[in-house]
Amino acid sequence: MAEQKKILGEERRSFILQQLKDSSEPLTGSELATKTNVSRQVIVGDITLLKAKNEPIIATSQGYIYLKPSTGTPRFERTIACKHTPEDTENELNLLVDHGVLVKDVKIEHSVYGDLTASIMVSNRHEVKQFMENIKNSKASLLSELTGGFHLHTISASSTQVLDQAEQALKAEGYIME
Repeated sequence: MAEQKKILGEERRSFILQQLKDSSEPLTGSELATKTNVSRQVIVGDITLLKAKNEPIIATSQGYIYLKPSTGTPRFERTIACKHTPEDTENELNLLVDHGVLVKDVKIEHSVYGDLTASIMVSNRHEVKQFMENIKNSKASLLSELTGGFHLHTISASSTQVLDQAEQALKAEGYIME
């Protein structure tokens, strides 16, 4: 079997961009590296260059996503302030997605770095489970652990009523800061 040839530079970035645009699922750096016959680190650099050209690519715990312009149902967003223990994270996220909410990110205020934001992009229990497994398997800390549990989430849903119901569910669990 012949060795697969590396796709070089600009051609590779065009290929990556097309792959992301065509995919309905997040693509991991490893998947893209295999398809282009380069290292995952080269892909990370390519994604950085594409973002610098204002391509709407975000890195999630499931992989890279190309943010397509929204068509159809308008989405409503809000930021909620939460506080809970690390052990309550999965329950918090499940409460939100069970109400039909997309949890876009988590943000904390760091005393040295200022606002730190990390993409989450979970909208169902399967994605929450994957996110939690990624945290566990990588032995990574949650951002909220740096702030004693205090954090913000940007949440999105098809209506303000859905956002209100999700926020009420968090309030009932004692997760909302007021």
